[in-house]
Amino acid sequence: MNSYKVNSRLLSRFNSLISQTQRYLSAPAEVEIDESDKKLFESYIKPKVEKIEEDDVKFPPIIDNSEIGKEQRKRQRWFDKIRQLGIVEEKIFELNMPKYYGWKINKIEEGVLPYDPLPQAQYITRTHLANTVNLPKYYDSVLSAEELNSLVEKIKNQVKDALVFEFYYRNRDHEYNSEQLNDKCFMDNVLAKNVSQQINSILISNLCPTNVHLIDTQIDIEPRIEAFWAFGGLEQPEKYKKFNQFCNPRIHRRYPERLNQYMKYIGKPILHLRHNLPLKEIISLKDSEDEKLDIPINKFDLRKMGYFQSRERATIIPGFWPGDYSEFGFLSYHSIGHLKNRPEQFNDNVDAIIAQAIFGSYSWLYTQACYQGFSTFQDPTYPLVNQMILTNGQLWNFCVYQLNTTTMHQDCIQTNPRKNICWVTDSMKLFDRIENGEVKGFNEDVLRNLIKFYANVPQIKEGVNMKPYLEKEKLIANIEDSERRIWLEEQYKHLLSNRPRHKLPPEQYHYQWIYVRKFNHFLPWYRKSPYDKGINVYNRKLDDHTPKYIPRCLRTNRKLKWGKTFYPEIEKKTPKLTKNPIFTLW
Repeated sequence: MNSYKVNSRLLSRFNSLISQTQRYLSAPAEVEIDESDKKLFESYIKPKVEKIEEDDVKFPPIIDNSEIGKEQRKRQRWFDKIRQLGIVEEKIFELNMPKYYGWKINKIEEGVLPYDPLPQAQYITRTHLANTVNLPKYYDSVLSAEELNSLVEKIKNQVKDALVFEFYYRNRDHEYNSEQLNDKCFMDNVLAKNVSQQINSILISNLCPTNVHLIDTQIDIEPRIEAFWAFGGLEQPEKYKKFNQFCNPRIHRRYPERLNQYMKYIGKPILHLRHNLPLKEIISLKDSEDEKLDIPINKFDLRKMGYFQSRERATIIPGFWPGDYSEFGFLSYHSIGHLKNRPEQFNDNVDAIIAQAIFGSYSWLYTQACYQGFSTFQDPTYPLVNQMILTNGQLWNFCVYQLNTTTMHQDCIQTNPRKNICWVTDSMKLFDRIENGEVKGFNEDVLRNLIKFYANVPQIKEGVNMKPYLEKEKLIANIEDSERRIWLEEQYKHLLSNRPRHKLPPEQYHYQWIYVRKFNHFLPWYRKSPYDKGINVYNRKLDDHTPKYIPRCLRTNRKLKWGKTFYPEIEKKTPKLTKNPIFTLW
């Protein structure tokens, strides 16, 4: 009864309003209405708006509210954050933010290849292998036949003298011990290194007068190459398969069929040549989307193929630090001495050389693309090209690689049409043998390919923004705030050092697994670990730690005893507030 009385009182207050609105709605168009009633009505009820029928009506997207859809949107927000960060080091820093102790990665080392590595190498780098045994046709127009032959005649004798010295006259007994001298793999690497450095110096000194671009090249001896990328096309790990098989879908969250697995490549080239301009592309980005460019599908877990997993940081290093003037790869030398350690029954030396060329070229170009502002979640807007030489001093392989895409994570592995392309020649002997200080069976075709690589002139990409995702600062060194610049520089170098944490992550010992995981029996003396409390220590974020303590004598403000941290963040541009009119109903 009380509620009825209250409602009746409220309705009695609006009787005049209801009567006026009824008159306004029921009145025909010809009848004039008092303006006071009209204004009163329009203040409460908005006037009718005529519906405009259009053919191209844009509706908002339908949002997937499932757990998988929510996680996908969460990943996309992280991808967008990496793209919006305007400094190269901050983008690499952000890749490490989700994991305090590092990512669980599949480790790929140069020269450590399992049996039949080529299909897996093509699949996890999205590389199409061109069905040719020669260099691309583009290299036929680098030099004319007359110029090429004259250079071969000029350089041939110098190369022969270098080969005779390294393979015949040089005594290495005082350089290495007996075990190293008897190790065929080690000696092949030594010969490859020495011969490559000798030939590189000969070619540069003879070609510089006619090829001015070689003067600006930067040479790195045994640089550090590390690449980290996400790949989402492998099969689901067994523990996730079992969880999806036995879980209750009403309670538990099912894992998607495709999950990101993280790859880390560690390269050890003999030497690198870099330039401030990129090499000319072989094909366009549109041509890389051709469906005829096939890639073998090999979804097996890398552990089944013979690779190992470890927990390491997401390090991206192309052999130099960000801000170097020569930031594009020109040529790289690699050793194939590891073939001596491969079992003879494998009989896959050709595939091993091609797989080494694919891993090495993709990783070097990918790290260069990251220094231009791209990442494993953002494709480059222009292709990058690399030239690679694989040798042991006598056998020579030439490789040309074009990087067109770097995004291969679980959300785009099936929709990305781009492919990377690799051209690799057959193994060519530079000479047959050396007898009495003379080279027998010298192959001039190897020297011709070498000259073509060095004569390939880098070019400016006109009308292309080389760093579209970077701001004006671009580097940590250009930050005006000295405190933020010093902090980011120290933390960035510490991340890339791959040093373990001072306090190692807690582990579960065998007795803990027996009493808790197997029999679920807590003894009085048992000390619980974070795993017993349902805490996964490997999900700890990089910024989840106590800041640096500032002694009282060094504080500018006595109350602030913790130092500042400058982890990557996007500056939120808050809109200016405008004074909106306040509407009152009654």
